[in-house]
Amino acid sequence: MNKAFVLGAGLGERLRPLTDQLPKPLIPVFQKPLITYAFDHLLAVGVREFVVNTHHIPGAYARAFPDQMYRGAPICFRNESPQRLETAGGIANVRDLIGDEAFIVYNGDILTDLPLAPLLEEHRTRGNMVTLALRGAGPAQHVAFDRSAGLVTDIRGMLGTGNAGEFLFTGIYVVEPAFFDWLTPGKVESVIPVFLAMIQKGARLGGVIIDEGRWWDLGNRTSYIEAHRELRVLNSHFPHYAAPELRKRVSIDPSASVSSDAKLSGTNVVGANCVIDPGAELADCILWPGSHVASDARLTRCILRAGTNAAGSHTDRDF
Repeated sequence: MNKAFVLGAGLGERLRPLTDQLPKPLIPVFQKPLITYAFDHLLAVGVREFVVNTHHIPGAYARAFPDQMYRGAPICFRNESPQRLETAGGIANVRDLIGDEAFIVYNGDILTDLPLAPLLEEHRTRGNMVTLALRGAGPAQHVAFDRSAGLVTDIRGMLGTGNAGEFLFTGIYVVEPAFFDWLTPGKVESVIPVFLAMIQKGARLGGVIIDEGRWWDLGNRTSYIEAHRELRVLNSHFPHYAAPELRKRVSIDPSASVSSDAKLSGTNVVGANCVIDPGAELADCILWPGSHVASDARLTRCILRAGTNAAGSHTDRDF
């Protein structure tokens, strides 16, 4: 499968004020943009071209990918303006960029290393129009799924089946070009009503349960910090599919200036050109590039956006 549509237009409202500075898919995770983990994941299964929709702070994508390339793969950006089109509308809006071939849709604000090969195989062998990657555990188990038929039968019980769902929709799915015929260009619409209409009319909305690997929805600051901690404990930034040069990344960027008298405990991630003054104490903090921690600072589970300064004692604060 050569192409993937990575959703990058979300507002990231639950992560504000962090997303006042960057779109959610560009927030740094171990010093590289979150969306690049999706790119790495997709490149590992043969994807060679990316289409990304944008809306909130679109210029940030141009700064992050000035040559519109990632590891040799071209990225085509499509801005949604003045109105964000949601998921189904976003897919309809890139039909000309996708062409007449099956493609993968991937939410740009998730972090996961679940194996994609079973999803691709299920889609090929079942002849589905759309195939969803599902998990048996997670924070939002809204998908009803018939294992024997390999078909999704309801979502949130909205079709009156009496099954409110027992599987998590991961935000990753494979789509046939025929799916475009179910979409209305220019319409602001989620994929969920479209999926429900497919079920009602007998179109094959398939699924496959993939419980291997890890999956995070970095929807709030707690999950954002926790993902860093878990990855650190696992001693993994998903090295089994990341590019070799990314495996060498550490928690403190080489360009950062961290005083030998500063005390860092837990999982701290210090970005490029950050400065931590003597005597500062940090525990489980994330510093975006160019941020500064003063000598009197005592910070616990704090996040510093790029160019911000932190002084004094703070817990669970975003700067």
